[in-house]
Amino acid sequence: MPTSRRAALAAAAVAVLVLPLSACGSSDGKGGSTDASGKVEGDITFQTWNLRANFKDYFESVVAGFESKYPGTHVKWIDQPAEGYADKISADAAGGTLPDVVNVSPDLVAPLAKAGLALDLDKAAARYEKEYLPGAWASHQIPGMKGTYAFPWYLNTGPLFYNKSLFRKAGLDPDRPPRTYDDLFTDALELAHKSGGKVATLANVPTIEDFGRYGVPLVNQQGTAFAFNDPKGVELLTKYKQLYDAKALDPQALTATPESSGKKFLTGAVAMNPGSALDLDNFKKQAPSLYRDIGITDQITSTGHVNMYVMGVMVNSRTRHTPAAVAFAHYVTDAAHQMAFAKKVAIFPSTAGSLDDPYFTKQDGTDETRVRVAAAKSLKTAVNYTPVLFSDQMKTALRNEVAKALQGKQSPKAALDNAVKACDTLLRQQG
Repeated sequence: MPTSRRAALAAAAVAVLVLPLSACGSSDGKGGSTDASGKVEGDITFQTWNLRANFKDYFESVVAGFESKYPGTHVKWIDQPAEGYADKISADAAGGTLPDVVNVSPDLVAPLAKAGLALDLDKAAARYEKEYLPGAWASHQIPGMKGTYAFPWYLNTGPLFYNKSLFRKAGLDPDRPPRTYDDLFTDALELAHKSGGKVATLANVPTIEDFGRYGVPLVNQQGTAFAFNDPKGVELLTKYKQLYDAKALDPQALTATPESSGKKFLTGAVAMNPGSALDLDNFKKQAPSLYRDIGITDQITSTGHVNMYVMGVMVNSRTRHTPAAVAFAHYVTDAAHQMAFAKKVAIFPSTAGSLDDPYFTKQDGTDETRVRVAAAKSLKTAVNYTPVLFSDQMKTALRNEVAKALQGKQSPKAALDNAVKACDTLLRQQG
């Protein structure tokens, strides 16, 4: 279902950064230090990603709190619009004007780390690692490189919504939705058969996250090549081809967007669709009959680990005030501030223990809380399946080849071989 891009963390939906390896950061162009143990002082700049409009008071309060805690510091907060954010970071990195502390997603931090512009927190701030969920801390690690290159910030994940009425009409138990991929494919074929091909179960082609949830290896251990064309990957795409042929996968899935898939679900043309707690209010307003019969279940996975999206806060390795920059990045992402932010928008803290707070564990009888509690529980062991090196161009390459396979223009094996070849070429171009 369509959700707010920032709140739902549509991570990695940006163009790949192309940075010269000799690029340098910080506004004065001088090199910094990896030693964060000194006195916390000096002027630093903090850049966020399209957050000022809705959270101005919150961030001004965070900045004021930090400056009060550390007299002698001054934080200049700047916020960039969502559109063109990747290009802005690329230009700043190349021009030596990258802010000291930067809001990033894993795909954005990868080229900065390769260019030597992202501070390795395993060296500069290892003492803080235990404060964060292991999966979240690992989300800003780069295959083929040692180190962690951003503090994990807020997380998100979401359940699957399903239409109980459509399940009943197909003779399926509305209180027993599919939990495994085998169940999903069996139920989807039954729904399509019983409806004469009028009701599809899914509205989207498989993405890189779907291959990850299915247990497909995505990248080799060295981080030098993609690996999702292995037999298990071919198996998943073959099953999707069967769904497509039976109209259990919506015929328009090849060109679907989150918005179009959401509309299909609202109108009863699709039986299941991923979403978040933010969607429930949309159901209430636009499809009250669906809302009254909505089913909520966990993401389907073969690994036992759901997918999570993650945002991070990176420290520019060329900052002149490393202690202050590291201290501020940690301050923004510590447990207290993450919890405060999570209560302002439907996101989740990446800090260890925060998800045990009653806000994320106690039911109050509402569907909104039900979704929040279920998501928080799953996030404790969630994985960011999108490889940090998987750019928007690579997503397009995979989608194009998957479409050819579903249309019968090539075999699932050939499609994934071609997708891996294209993605590997793009990966080499990243440097």
